Amino acid sequence: MSWNPAFDPGPLTTDPDAIETLIVPRTRDLGGFEVRRALPAAQRRMVGPFVFFDQMGPAEFVTGAGIDVRPHPHIGLGTVTYLLNGHFIHKDSLGTDQKIIPGEVNWMIAGRGITHSERTDPLVRQGPHDLFGVQTWLALPEDREEMAPAFEHFGKGDLPMLEAEGKRVRLILGTAWGEKAPVSTFGGVFYADAVLEAGARIPLPMDHEDRGLHVLAGSVTVAGQVLETGQMAVFRPGDAITLQAGPAGARLMLLGGDTLNGPRYIWWNFVSSSKEKIEEAKEAWRRGDWGKGLFELPPGDTEEYIPLPD
Repeated sequence: MSWNPAFDPGPLTTDPDAIETLIVPRTRDLGGFEVRRALPAAQRRMVGPFVFFDQMGPAEFVTGAGIDVRPHPHIGLGTVTYLLNGHFIHKDSLGTDQKIIPGEVNWMIAGRGITHSERTDPLVRQGPHDLFGVQTWLALPEDREEMAPAFEHFGKGDLPMLEAEGKRVRLILGTAWGEKAPVSTFGGVFYADAVLEAGARIPLPMDHEDRGLHVLAGSVTVAGQVLETGQMAVFRPGDAITLQAGPAGARLMLLGGDTLNGPRYIWWNFVSSSKEKIEEAKEAWRRGDWGKGLFELPPGDTEEYIPLPD
């Protein structure tokens, strides 16, 4: 038994119907940089408020190379960036200039509109380096879509860490297993990085309607299936779910939360409950009237930007 009863695993879940959806992410090669996109998927558009889930890498860069995500806009969502290896620099139109390293969290709330870029530090480019992480989008509640944009950064020492019986879990967002992360959130949500030794078991929190997992490395057994690296599973609401790491252990991202009060429309980097708001954002970015309308370019990164897709 652990010090935290909510963290104690129950019997291994064996009911095959407990897995509501199984997702094999689409893989994209962005010029030597591999991305696996699990959400949105044809089988499942959202898990709680999570509308987008990208596994970045693992990727290795030669000297001089790196990521260069040019300034681009967002509305109606929050983005959370979490790294396992490597680091890069986030800049946004609020004036934020923040380096992120493994175990930390960048939380950018777009609200009515924000612009940001992500680039490898020039000093890091002076030698070979790697990058491995996850970026997710959470749709904002309808009454928060027009809020002022904001940015928060938390070091790994700020985030709750649970350890027991061969498992180490860092809570990135929200509430789970009786713990609460300091990151500002809206409505019920949880998001966690779990490292399991071979054979270790972990329960999913019961106090969230939607729950899912993504296997970053290794494998887990749950609901009579073995889930391998790269797969995402979404579970039936209300079931007690306990999973077990395979013989090589596992690293997982666990996620979920309350379902939203209605659908969300997604076009490019825009998320909204209103198609009209998306059209307004498209026109504002197309015009490029920086500082006079909805968007501004990040200070210190104004020489280029990603144009509106055709």
